[in-house]
Amino acid sequence: LTGLELGTCTTKWTTDYLSQAEGSKEVKIHVSAVPQMDFLSKNFVYRTLPFDVFVRRAAEVKHKEYFLTEDEKYYLRSVGEDVRKDVADIRKQFPVLAEDVHIPEYFEKEQFFSSVFRISSAGLQLWTHYDVMDNFLIQVTGKKRVVLYSPRDAPYLYLSGTKSEVLDVDNPDLEKYPLFVRAKRYQCVLEAGDVLFIPALWFHNVISEEFAVALNVFWKHLPAESYDKTDTYGNKDPMAASRAIQILDRALKTLEELPEEYRDFYARRMVLRIQEKAYRSDYG
Repeated sequence: LTGLELGTCTTKWTTDYLSQAEGSKEVKIHVSAVPQMDFLSKNFVYRTLPFDVFVRRAAEVKHKEYFLTEDEKYYLRSVGEDVRKDVADIRKQFPVLAEDVHIPEYFEKEQFFSSVFRISSAGLQLWTHYDVMDNFLIQVTGKKRVVLYSPRDAPYLYLSGTKSEVLDVDNPDLEKYPLFVRAKRYQCVLEAGDVLFIPALWFHNVISEEFAVALNVFWKHLPAESYDKTDTYGNKDPMAASRAIQILDRALKTLEELPEEYRDFYARRMVLRIQEKAYRSDYG
């Protein structure tokens, strides 16, 4: 989506303004010695910096002061006051900056879940993952490339929970991940002021081609009781899906009581039953 009225943030949010607006409040950040961050192997560390210091460092290419290396990458993903209970909300965590933003009104106010403030160093790449709620990625400053994959291509993405094991989507290790070539890639480049709608369950891999400031806005498009009440990040599977996966795990555990050829036969029958009962007919 282009040309939306996003407020004064698109012109005001320079590094100087950001630093002055929120001052020296401390923020918890990700610091990575390599551009590709991997949440599964945790190839990054968490550190705390004053916000104004963090902004200046994130905007630098080489650092005079650093934690790991002089070309380390920084990433801020805002969180609630108590990360176990509170969602990210720019109005609460960054109230001065929140006044500069007009969030596009494409959903009812009671559906609002969170607004996640993000700042990334140039070159930083986030792991491929999906979220369980619809969301807008509002690119305020800088440029981002976003690669997306449909939920129907989940069998080719080598999932571990909500995340894909394939870190380098541009040069994947096809010996390790041979099915990845079957996943259809969608790609767009977000310029400052652009907004990308990312539907729930769509996988996305994001690289900041420049120092980038963005805001993700998530909203509940399913009935409120569908979601896990302990989910403050918006990435826990819906309650019914979690229960179904637990039941499946118990069923597979039960099959272990049978000899291998029987396990294979009845597991294939289970797959056929799932396809018959749950697959969408319009997916092909």
